[in-house]
Amino acid sequence: MPWRTAARSRSRYRGQVTQSVVYDPVRNEMFTASKGGGAFLNERRIRVSKCLKLENALIGTGFPYRVYDHIDAYLGIFKELAKKTAGMRRPGAAALDLAYVACGRFDGFWEFGLSPWDMAGGALLISEAGGLVGDLAGNETYLQSGNLVAGTPKVFAQLLQVIDGHRTPGLAA
Repeated sequence: MPWRTAARSRSRYRGQVTQSVVYDPVRNEMFTASKGGGAFLNERRIRVSKCLKLENALIGTGFPYRVYDHIDAYLGIFKELAKKTAGMRRPGAAALDLAYVACGRFDGFWEFGLSPWDMAGGALLISEAGGLVGDLAGNETYLQSGNLVAGTPKVFAQLLQVIDGHRTPGLAA
């Protein structure tokens, strides 16, 4: 399956991301957001899904890459979510996975060890589309920790509960 993306985010005001563009050249889809201005897919307003329950949710994630310090926690979370959700997907680039949460194709997303450029643009898209984004404790320090959870407001809270049950002492929020 071809899976490529180009992501760009811009920080102009007190270190906050103020603009985001995530482009999928395979599907010719341009996701954009401006802080306070909403999120869009090819100039049409988008919103996160209305999913309320984890059991009905389609969740995206990424597999660990080169760093396997927390593989047991990751696999425990994956196993529990595979049993408690409608399905799990691992399509590709985190920026595009997050854009899929913003437009309702996914109901949630989580991954460890991301770089800021993997998260920043997609996080703004989700926030502007009515979703929530945080680190493994639900705080806004995901750009620093590299660990991100996102989703509809209800799914976000339920993802955090599952993840919290598998966190190890060395796994930063």
